[in-house]
Amino acid sequence: MLKITKNIMSLFSGCGGMDLGFEGGFDVLRKSVNKLTHPEWVNGSPETDRWITLPRTSFRTVFANDIRLGAKAVWGKNFPKYGVPEAYNKFHVESIVSICKNNELLESLPVIDVITGGFPCQDFSVAGKRNGFKSHKSHTGEIIVDNNAASIESRGMLYYWMREMISIIKPKVFFAENVKGLTTLLDVKEIIENDFRNIGESGYIVIPARVLKAPEYGVPQSRERVVFIGLNKDKLTPKAIEALEKDVIDPKYDPYPTKTHYLDIKDKSDKLLPYVNIKDSINDLVEPELSNDISHKTYSKAKWYGKHCQGQIEVNPMNVGPTIRSEHHGNIEFRRLSADHGGNLTEELEKGLKERRLSVRECARIQTFPDDFDFVNNDKHEYRISGSEAYKLIGNAVPPLLAYHLAKRLEELWPLYFGE
Repeated sequence: MLKITKNIMSLFSGCGGMDLGFEGGFDVLRKSVNKLTHPEWVNGSPETDRWITLPRTSFRTVFANDIRLGAKAVWGKNFPKYGVPEAYNKFHVESIVSICKNNELLESLPVIDVITGGFPCQDFSVAGKRNGFKSHKSHTGEIIVDNNAASIESRGMLYYWMREMISIIKPKVFFAENVKGLTTLLDVKEIIENDFRNIGESGYIVIPARVLKAPEYGVPQSRERVVFIGLNKDKLTPKAIEALEKDVIDPKYDPYPTKTHYLDIKDKSDKLLPYVNIKDSINDLVEPELSNDISHKTYSKAKWYGKHCQGQIEVNPMNVGPTIRSEHHGNIEFRRLSADHGGNLTEELEKGLKERRLSVRECARIQTFPDDFDFVNNDKHEYRISGSEAYKLIGNAVPPLLAYHLAKRLEELWPLYFGE
């Protein structure tokens, strides 16, 4: 069956975790793919292969943005590998507020079918200041001096500008994602859902936001994200509108992907695989000093600060990894602690392997970025990406494999939703 290309506008793109997932065509661990639920993803690769290449999707990214130069440097360098020509030119380093006001730029875009975006989450994160809509920063990341000056252009209100972009572009579908903590902050989730529903004349059907647990989709990480999905009522078929507006949506029309892995033994079934652990994900990597991969050679040299500080623990190889956070390098978890600091990896310590934190590449693997996705560079002719910036870009990203599940589910339902 011929796949019709569908254009993606990516907002708050960062280094492109969501975008890579929607493009497809990248390598993931075989254990991360459940051939019982998605046999076509395995694509006939031998059972002995540790890695498989996911099939490409019918989605193509034609626009991306972020306010960070480092995001553009990483995005522009990597996406040509995944079928995005002239990637640097498709990435715009400016805030969504400025883009919404740039009529010339918006009029130059091709037809956009899908908008994706992870509006900034620091103001909703449990680990942050929990300012919510009353952010202390502007849309460009600068500190707001007058704390009494409520602004529609503050960082906490950037979801509103994503809504504004959707109202201008009128895509068939939009995906908005954020931290799980948003769902526990007063009535923020309901406010956002209602605002998204009232876009345009006919409005959007906004499926009740759902928290997706990354390890239940083959990601070796305890990450949880809340996802909002909206569908343009002017574009949907009458049957799809009827099905999606019911209190209980028929699974046939449900846009959220089905789980492929189980975390808790009580959820075990014949069709689900056990979660992918840290050992599965990174144990084949040599020590950074022996690697030729600059993203693996780079890791935080910050010392152990004591067990009562964030990020001062050793990862358990047999468990899912910790949530990779957008953190300063001193808060990155340890790949291995010394015996004096409570390290449990006796075999590794007996081999003389030293205490160190997770490398940039190990964090990327836990996020399901493939090894050919480069983060760190020392090229004096390019924008230099340090280890600290790379950690932050990786921590801000959506796991590409989780995004791939969202993309493939939408691709599957596209004819049912839009009759094309």
